[in-house]
Amino acid sequence: MAVDRLLPTDEARDLIGLTRDVADKVLAPIVDEHEKTETYPEGVFATLGEAGLLSLPYPEEWGGGGQPYEVYLQVLEEIAARWAAVAVAVSVHSLSCHPLMAFGTEEQKRRWLPEMLGGATVGAYSLSEPQAGSDAAALACKATAVDGGYRVNGSKAWITHGGIADFYNLFARTGEGSKGISCFLVPRDTPGLSFGKPEEKMGLHAVPTTSAHYDDAFVPDERRIGTEGQGLQIAFSALDSGRLGIAAVAVGLAQAALDEAVAYAQERTAFGRKIIDHQGLGFLLADMAAAVDSARATYIDAARRRDAGLPYSRNASVAKLVATDAAMKVTTDAVQVLGGYGYTRDFRVERYMREAKITQIFEGTNQIQRLVISRHLAG
Repeated sequence: MAVDRLLPTDEARDLIGLTRDVADKVLAPIVDEHEKTETYPEGVFATLGEAGLLSLPYPEEWGGGGQPYEVYLQVLEEIAARWAAVAVAVSVHSLSCHPLMAFGTEEQKRRWLPEMLGGATVGAYSLSEPQAGSDAAALACKATAVDGGYRVNGSKAWITHGGIADFYNLFARTGEGSKGISCFLVPRDTPGLSFGKPEEKMGLHAVPTTSAHYDDAFVPDERRIGTEGQGLQIAFSALDSGRLGIAAVAVGLAQAALDEAVAYAQERTAFGRKIIDHQGLGFLLADMAAAVDSARATYIDAARRRDAGLPYSRNASVAKLVATDAAMKVTTDAVQVLGGYGYTRDFRVERYMREAKITQIFEGTNQIQRLVISRHLAG
């Protein structure tokens, strides 16, 4: 079911229409097969790039779409309602463009940003490490200064699009303590950079998640983004936006599960009438709809604050927390609505439930979101 959206401009309405058209024609027909066979959808991201859907929240002068975050997130939700794995990768790509856009020099932006925003290259974000997930200040991957650049040694973990993305935002240690982290823009073909085998995940099977290993890999000075030691500032400046991206993905996933459950409840009969007409099940569907609408409202509110230049860090954590918890509950309830059929792979709700779980974990677990929110309240 297409969601009626309150959008700020006619251009934004046209953009949502374009997104739905691309998603229905390009993504929806192939998602089930790729998720089932765990195969990467070659050409999909190029198509999204050609449609201008990989650069929406960035300035037009650099090849972006010049759209407010409120609109970009609703585009992301539409993609997620058809294919969550692709939507997550789109969100990560947008996140990966942020360091260069916000902290790069004019020369760096001229050199690399147009290709990144135009979809000619797709990016990945490599902040986490095997022993340093939520504790970013504990990073151990090391970049040692040498003549003309840095030699990087160490491992990164949980990289969406790992091994396939064309460039990687690498956060590595160049000094001591929390101010000893620096940011680098590393090409995939860098000698000494290799990737582990894809993780065997519960969901999001079509887009790989891998580790990355740096074995004395040379990264030239020109590929350091920002000043040495500025890495955590850069990483954290992007995380609030990334959390909103995951909130939008979670809402799209929940909306898809709700739509599937409603369609099934309108067709299935029991005791002489459609099961949607039984109050017990009708009320369950009503609660699911209320959860989806409420979650959407939280991410749109946070996005509007971001667009207005207001503080939105707490609101981003609230949106991520509310939306992903809602997605987990709504997808679980959708399985319940379908009964035994919902537990089989013949229906998409089983996949939606598996996919929803990770949204509570990445871009900061929901326990981390509660920590962020409580600190804002205390401060």
